[in-house]
Amino acid sequence: MIVGYARVSTQDQNLELQNDALTKAGCDRLFTEILGGARPERTGLQEALNILRPGDTLVVWRLDRLGRSLKHLIDLVNQLRERDVAFRSLQESIDTTTSGGKLIFHMFAALAEFERDVIRERTQAGLRAARARGRQGGRPHALDGTKLAMVRAMYEDRKHLPDDICKAMRISRSTLYRSVSKSPVNHR
Repeated sequence: MIVGYARVSTQDQNLELQNDALTKAGCDRLFTEILGGARPERTGLQEALNILRPGDTLVVWRLDRLGRSLKHLIDLVNQLRERDVAFRSLQESIDTTTSGGKLIFHMFAALAEFERDVIRERTQAGLRAARARGRQGGRPHALDGTKLAMVRAMYEDRKHLPDDICKAMRISRSTLYRSVSKSPVNHR
């Protein structure tokens, strides 16, 4: 069975162009929806994916009608391949039943992986550069040196309950214990 999927992003757009192209491509069933591509809950796409069986083909008018991003698109096509379902995109002339179509998709996958690696490398380089300038990442400390000394003094004085210290210093109990020692001491 050949299953078509068409999507437009807004009510102002028209599905007729995609529907006509998918019908001309020989689709036995069409699933459509009017929904922005970035939205994760696409019921029309899910319905189309649910009826596909081994040997079937999913057809879209253009690649951007199927995937929210390149990674999402590649993941979807890989899921189809694992289920022995072919994929065709009419505008890009991609057909995973042909060796050329498989090659194109492997190139897309390689480019997506390369992009993820480059982003990871840039992030790591930025963190190393920040550390070299003396900057530490993460959330700022709740207590500066003065407040830390006050918390420790109040805690060691044993005249104040931990809850009273927390309320007075506007900190959580875990911040209190983390600031006085690694393990909480039994206090009153």
